[in-house]
Amino acid sequence: MGSTAARTYLAFHHNAKLYKLSAVVSAITPFPALEEANKLLFKKGTDNDFAIVTDQTIFHPQGGGQPSDEGVMTMGDVSVFRVSMVRMDAVKDGQVLHFGRFDSSASSSIFQLGDTVEQSIDVEKRLLYSRLHTAGHVLGAAVRHLLEKEIPGFDELKASHFPDTAACEFQGSIEGKWKEPIQQKVDEYIDKAMPVEVDFWDEEDFRKNGLERLIPDRSLAPPGEKFRVVKIVGAEVYPCGGTHVDTTNLCGKTTVKKISRNKGTSRVSYAVN
Repeated sequence: MGSTAARTYLAFHHNAKLYKLSAVVSAITPFPALEEANKLLFKKGTDNDFAIVTDQTIFHPQGGGQPSDEGVMTMGDVSVFRVSMVRMDAVKDGQVLHFGRFDSSASSSIFQLGDTVEQSIDVEKRLLYSRLHTAGHVLGAAVRHLLEKEIPGFDELKASHFPDTAACEFQGSIEGKWKEPIQQKVDEYIDKAMPVEVDFWDEEDFRKNGLERLIPDRSLAPPGEKFRVVKIVGAEVYPCGGTHVDTTNLCGKTTVKKISRNKGTSRVSYAVN
């Protein structure tokens, strides 16, 4: 089994509407044989699980605040591999690990190196995660628009787009009185059906757009490749590897739930219907 795999091509970076894809198995490792750092990526892993690498993938790995896609990989009617967690390999740069198990433990059901398999993601979950991710960017843009000049040292820090814990964190203390204005600005951006566009920028593109503050760490893009950015046209640009809806209205009703403050930072939680 083992591995000689190169970087995994992230097909979802270029087309988030690919819900099925043929891919070639480039590595397959029983869970117990994984490096410790990779075992830690899949806390539910057992002796019955495997980690599979393919040459390309439509599965978004957990990261950047977005949950992992789930789904299946199949080969004919015989082999079904249920993908329950996807993560970037902690040891091998740029490889995507698909964690899960086969429906049958018979050796004839287990993929071999070089097999062509059909990947299918859980579309309902993907659409929810995409709505949440775009809504998080809309919220971040709304807060920046309202408060960048109002709050000393304001900055956007990090975000979680998980269904039950979605929130954006900011440098600076955002008082409760801002909850309603933030909600109104979020509603405005969503009602405008602003286009959400994916682009690829180098450092010079960030500078040309006056966005030096957003230039990512060079290690976040493969050598010689540009950084992926997501533009909410008319609002903000974010370096982002996540999946999104095409226009902001597709987020659906987005509710600002609560503003909490702690040691000079503020957390604005939100939900989509």
